[in-house]
Amino acid sequence: MQSNVRQGVVFASPKDAEGRAAIANSCVRNLHLKIPAVLDAFDNPTERAYTGWPDRLYVIDRDGKVTYKSKPGPFGFHPSEMEAALKQAASSPQSSSLH
Repeated sequence: MQSNVRQGVVFASPKDAEGRAAIANSCVRNLHLKIPAVLDAFDNPTERAYTGWPDRLYVIDRDGKVTYKSKPGPFGFHPSEMEAALKQAASSPQSSSLH
């Protein structure tokens, strides 16, 4: 995508987990991400389990339960919906330490 070119986040597909981690670290730095980033295993079990493509946003509570799944992005992303889901997850008794 042109926006990736402008932001300097164009990479060849990684050949192994170490290459994937290096690309992810570069993206976190170059995009100034303020939220934690995690990597799927190289064989993509999380992507397969949660239908991560096309892009999706999830809220997963401390018990590992999916409490919010967006529609496919980027046009299916509704920040206010996700914000409400995050607030609800953060206010649940199990997640009270997230405040």
